[in-house]
Amino acid sequence: MSDPQNPQNPQTPQNPEKPSVLFVCVHNAGRSQMAAALLTHLAGDRVEVRSAGSAPAEHVNPAVVEAMAEVGIDIAAEIPKVLTAEAVRSSDVVITMGCGDACPYFPGKTYLDWKLDDPAGQGVAAVRPIRDEIRARVHDLVGELTTGGRG
Repeated sequence: MSDPQNPQNPQTPQNPEKPSVLFVCVHNAGRSQMAAALLTHLAGDRVEVRSAGSAPAEHVNPAVVEAMAEVGIDIAAEIPKVLTAEAVRSSDVVITMGCGDACPYFPGKTYLDWKLDDPAGQGVAAVRPIRDEIRARVHDLVGELTTGGRG
């Protein structure tokens, strides 16, 4: 979902002191929650992290909570949040995970679309590989955001 006319990339955040990332999926109950928790875990306070959904669920997927607990990250208290234009406007990087055209577009933002399987309705065994793929992508993102282009 990158915009070819958008000159920004993850190496050039609005606030070079603390870049911000918004993870978006439809229900904000699985992929985006895992990505936000993993980015917070890996980057600490070096990156501002948000997640939201275009049609938020009532609670985070229990299999996702269990899969994250297996790697020492507790997201049991997280609550799915609705996607707002302000959340997008306040973020340097917006990473979608299946929300399609429901995400507002603002010039000057970096938009990425991570094609990931949906953990909805899956057991923890099916969620683990999704979690691990997200972890690998987030690890790369941390490197880009915290060291890329800043010497």
